[in-house]
Amino acid sequence: MKRNVGFIVLFLSALSIHAQIVSPVLQSYQKLFIRTALATKPEVVENAIKDPDMKANLGSFFDYTLNFVLQYADVLKDDAEMIRLASTIARAAASAGEAQNRDALWRLFMAYRDTETRVAVLDALAVLGKGDSRVIENLNQFLSNQNNVFRNGLIPDYAVLSACITTLGKLGDGSSFPVLFSAMIAGYPDEYSRLAAQALGAIKGDYKKYLIDVIRKNTPVEKIAAFKAALQHKDFTLADRGEIAENALDISLSYIAPNEADQKYLDEMRYTAVRELTEQKWSRATTLAIKHFYRVQTDYSNSKIEKDRYIEAIRCLGAMGTSEAAQALSLQLGLINSTMERTKDFDQQILVSVIEALGSIGDKVAFDYLLYIGYLAYPDAVQTAAREAMNRLKW
Repeated sequence: MKRNVGFIVLFLSALSIHAQIVSPVLQSYQKLFIRTALATKPEVVENAIKDPDMKANLGSFFDYTLNFVLQYADVLKDDAEMIRLASTIARAAASAGEAQNRDALWRLFMAYRDTETRVAVLDALAVLGKGDSRVIENLNQFLSNQNNVFRNGLIPDYAVLSACITTLGKLGDGSSFPVLFSAMIAGYPDEYSRLAAQALGAIKGDYKKYLIDVIRKNTPVEKIAAFKAALQHKDFTLADRGEIAENALDISLSYIAPNEADQKYLDEMRYTAVRELTEQKWSRATTLAIKHFYRVQTDYSNSKIEKDRYIEAIRCLGAMGTSEAAQALSLQLGLINSTMERTKDFDQQILVSVIEALGSIGDKVAFDYLLYIGYLAYPDAVQTAAREAMNRLKW
């Protein structure tokens, strides 16, 4: 019992000490705020900012006032005077630079749906949210939701949308790149697309990585847009372009499109990536190039694509310059030779493309397959191409 009594005494003493710590001027403003009419509460907030004696207490005061507007949000969130108070507190918190109020401000943003309050909160977070991953994550998610709402045919609150985009640009966090890119190409009126582009330009960091993130994580239409933007970026090196194209090919081969329209975007990205990898001779993508080759081979056999796509895939393997690519092409040449021997049927364009690709790689694994061409009744052009390819083999 004595121990319990002692604990209670200590607890009450702690409460007493806490009460003594609270600034008298803060207590005065809290009392004034709670006692005054709703219509005049904004004046109390504005006066508190101007009072030099309140400088060290503004964070606590804003927590107190924000708790008030949040407490009555369910009842008064559409009331004009409450909206004026909520937006005044948000602007005051930004003016005072009180970072401790960030969480309460976000709760205010979610509780009040009017334009005035939300814009005021977003403007405040542009000042107070720097480096706060939770704030940035919340803003990213909100903008992502707005983009989805717009894609579904609904019109967002453009003033709030504009403020959110601007805030993310000011915060400049790399995690915002994918969602800002999405906003830029979502189809908003031009002024908001330009605003998103400006916000993207304000983000510092690894631009290549940001675009790869979009290619890997965003929707198919955004993937292809990011890939095209990367190919048009003048500051990227050839190695940068190769790495980006490799990622584009990887995701286009592995991503399962939810509908035909999205699949078209993925196919466009895949074929564009293959052309870029061929140009860069990006051998690191050999495994992906082989996977693409077999997919194209199947599609061509089923009359789903034109021959040009098939030849592109063959040339891409040739550009890889690796033994793995040579092995895949040699097996294909062996199949063509076998078919020719049995049926006399072959496509000369495809055959010559395979031969030339093997010659450009120069791997001796192709020797027997190229040599066997001389024993078959191929035209002179094919025989010549085979001899030239054998002469390029490395031993």
